[in-house]
Amino acid sequence: MTTRPGPHARLTGGLLLWYGVLGGAVAWGVHVFAAWGLDELACAAGSDHVAAVPLWQAVGLAVVIPGLFTVGSLLVAALVWRRTGRAGEEDRPFGRSRMLAVVGVWSNLLFLTIIVLGGVAVLVLPPCQG
Repeated sequence: MTTRPGPHARLTGGLLLWYGVLGGAVAWGVHVFAAWGLDELACAAGSDHVAAVPLWQAVGLAVVIPGLFTVGSLLVAALVWRRTGRAGEEDRPFGRSRMLAVVGVWSNLLFLTIIVLGGVAVLVLPPCQG
């Protein structure tokens, strides 16, 4: 006899699955607005500091925090993928969850690469060119 998960477990599982699928995209959006926005604001002010913090440190935080969020999302997607691997072919909800987990793993790897390379670009290229 199998027991069905309660509504709280289903809600948590669903939210975690969506975090595993969309977490990297949200983190990338935050990274774009924060890192490039800080760079542009400091440039417009004619300074290399943002609120008494050196620009490279502020941008570094705008890279590290979304990067960690994306790594967490990647780990959740990988965990869902592993746990749904034992599902039979007749179990459609597990099949859909497994497919979403695969999409989450690959998209999070892509977004993590974009965040890291975007941070490298902001930190390596000199600010306020032109």
